[in-house]
Amino acid sequence: MASIKKIMKDIAKYSVRSIYILESYIIPSNEKVILFESSSGRNYAGSPRYIYEEMVNQGLDSEYKCVWSLSNPDIEIPGNAIKVKRSFFKYLFYTLRSGVWVLDSRHLYYLRKNKKTRYIQTWHGTPFKKLGLDMDVLDMSGNTDVERYREDFKRNTREWQYLLSQNEYSSEIFRKAFDFKGEMLEIGYPRNDILFEKNNEADIAEIKEKLNIPKNKKVILYAPTWRDNQYTKAGEYKFASAMDFDALHESFKDDFTLIVKFHYLVKDKSIDWSKYDDFIIECDEEWDIQELYLISDIMITDYSSVMFDYAILKRPMIYFTYDLEDYTKNVRSFYFDIFEEAPGPKVETNQELIELLKNFDVNSYNDEFGEKYRKFNEKYNQFDDGTASKKVVELIKGK
Repeated sequence: MASIKKIMKDIAKYSVRSIYILESYIIPSNEKVILFESSSGRNYAGSPRYIYEEMVNQGLDSEYKCVWSLSNPDIEIPGNAIKVKRSFFKYLFYTLRSGVWVLDSRHLYYLRKNKKTRYIQTWHGTPFKKLGLDMDVLDMSGNTDVERYREDFKRNTREWQYLLSQNEYSSEIFRKAFDFKGEMLEIGYPRNDILFEKNNEADIAEIKEKLNIPKNKKVILYAPTWRDNQYTKAGEYKFASAMDFDALHESFKDDFTLIVKFHYLVKDKSIDWSKYDDFIIECDEEWDIQELYLISDIMITDYSSVMFDYAILKRPMIYFTYDLEDYTKNVRSFYFDIFEEAPGPKVETNQELIELLKNFDVNSYNDEFGEKYRKFNEKYNQFDDGTASKKVVELIKGK
């Protein structure tokens, strides 16, 4: 019975895609229709969100038909957006009808873009881990065929007309790692505009109120990257961490709130956080990490590109690198030794982490890492100035 269901499902899938291919020759694109997608449809966030909200601020969501691709169309979105379920009929129609695509990750491999459609790829971070054609190690949801992965990647990036960059370093890497032949927009990331606009007491208090974050405690944001080789099924990854939450709870529950922010590819409901409900707040892919940056006093990360965005705020960062050797050998290699440049301490054990937090002093941190922080921002946030969303909207309007 199971095999019959699978056969019927495959027949339906290929029938829909056959119809889609035929429609791609018939349905014309419309420059007044824009398709937005963030994190492969998993959330309403990232640079596509802030580009869209700039359009709303300018009243352009009435002039343009703005379409959001979402795995969960029940997500609330401001303005006049149309929400479509990713990979379903209405979504497929709008991939053909839209005159502009605004995405921050690769598109589905079977999508067909009209030749007149402009594709603005915002991407989702400055590259620290090797990516795309530069990857020399691959174990992603069990896929170890690095050559096929590179070819699939190259086929995808061939459709991009525009690609956003945060710094000259990224531009150079993107050209090579993506085999990108289009126009590089060195304007910073629209998602970071909020870090310039709302880095003040009133807006931070408003975000805490909205997210129900305690106001009488300092906030630590823990935002690790995903581990390609730790997954439940293709495209869904486990929350991998050696952090001792019991010890952290015991030591810091009275003075801190710890926000645990999953990477958008992580789906893991196996962890029981209830015993830490006076200390830990768990965030899934639907929480906007830019808002979490703003309300956090310290961030703990590992090999994630969140370090580059968070640095704009010039707040303390700690690197918890318990699996550094295994990660670089079996998961991903790096473009450079981040810890030569990192504006924060690296710790490899829970004991080191707890001792560091117990004795943490902002003045001592600034004395030790202030100059590194300045150089880090000069190199990696050189194009971020709070105006990227406006610049992309001008591009969409054709100005």
